[in-house]
Amino acid sequence: MKIVVIGGSGLIGSKLVRKLLEQGHQAVSAALDSGVNTLTGEGLAEALDSADVVVDVSNSPSFEGAAALKFFETSTGNLLEAEEVAGVGHHVALSVVGTERLSESGYFRAKIAQEKLIKRSSIDYSIVHATQFYEFIERIASDATDGNTVRVAPVLIQPMAAEDVASAVGRICVGSPVNGVV
Repeated sequence: MKIVVIGGSGLIGSKLVRKLLEQGHQAVSAALDSGVNTLTGEGLAEALDSADVVVDVSNSPSFEGAAALKFFETSTGNLLEAEEVAGVGHHVALSVVGTERLSESGYFRAKIAQEKLIKRSSIDYSIVHATQFYEFIERIASDATDGNTVRVAPVLIQPMAAEDVASAVGRICVGSPVNGVV
């Protein structure tokens, strides 16, 4: 099975590509460093040629609401259009647990818009929701620190390991589309 991983050189994507190759799939890492740009469409047609499944684990380079919205709408729109032309049968996207409940955040409104584009497309899909990754805890703490003061939001989190996220996405992408959220 040919599986194209958009964002295949990132934290989750690189782990996913490795796992899929170990399982004997033809896994293709598609990212800026391999000549695939979902914002401009450059390299998409070539990367998706003969693909059975496309997995989108890319992320906006900005968490600012308007920038994230532009990224997800443009990237996902270009990707879905290229998938339709290529005859891809299953689109898998990584998203965030609780996205639908966090609409006060511009970033999460952008993720909601991404999910709506996927649901409205003609491509069968599976959206995988995951919690924050353990690997980002240091960055979260750093972003919450100002001098000797640390301000942490009064929220509970249940992080998971990036390796476990990649395994979950891998299980979903080799199965049948659920046309819903997992």
